[in-house]
Amino acid sequence: MVSPNFSHQNNSIRICLGSALFLAASIIATFVFGTLVLLGIIFPFNIRYRIGKGWAETVLKLAEIFCGVRYEVEGLEHININSGAIVLSNHQSAWETLAFRCFLPPQTSLFKQSLLWIPIWGWAMATLKPIAIDRDSKHSALRKLISRGTEALKEGLWVIVFPEGTRMSADKLGDFSAGGAMLAQKSGYPVVPIAHNAGLFWPRYSFIKYPGTIKVKIGPYVESKGRKAADINKEAEDWVKNAMQEINP
Repeated sequence: MVSPNFSHQNNSIRICLGSALFLAASIIATFVFGTLVLLGIIFPFNIRYRIGKGWAETVLKLAEIFCGVRYEVEGLEHININSGAIVLSNHQSAWETLAFRCFLPPQTSLFKQSLLWIPIWGWAMATLKPIAIDRDSKHSALRKLISRGTEALKEGLWVIVFPEGTRMSADKLGDFSAGGAMLAQKSGYPVVPIAHNAGLFWPRYSFIKYPGTIKVKIGPYVESKGRKAADINKEAEDWVKNAMQEINP
């Protein structure tokens, strides 16, 4: 019989080794796909976007192979691929920034301006129509979110917003800032609330990835026309909060 201590130690070694292999493989994938995106600058946006989506799919597949991280999505029937929308989602890790590209329509999202200076990856992201903001200037960031976000929505892109503003631990949900809801009010486009528990398996700022299945719930559209941003925001936040309780009772 294998002792519990030995079994636990052996499992910990496997998790650490898998996480190390995943990190190495994902760095290689990022370099390869990032270079392809940059080379694709002469081609239309949709070509570069497909390459970027291929990178996200590859990294998630590597996470499944090396770390045993999988995911399942509930509520895909709510998605209308023929029109733009604004996603308001909780934020727990880097996982959702990748995964949303895999199962949601073509999109843009908020980025810290400084991230776009990262060699290869940042340069590649700069070609994919991000909404780059300076978080130290909240008024400027909000104006850019509304102006650039409205442009993206009119082009048919979805706009991804994490209204907590930073990654939270898996057992917490931060207060929703109103930026995404204000974009919805000003533009008239609907909000799609999304909840997930990625932080349980892909913790924020952690090298270690744990095996398991991430659960994602996509909610019904929150209409914005003729409504105040505060009401839109509260409805989306309440839905996410309730969905989180269903995912992690």
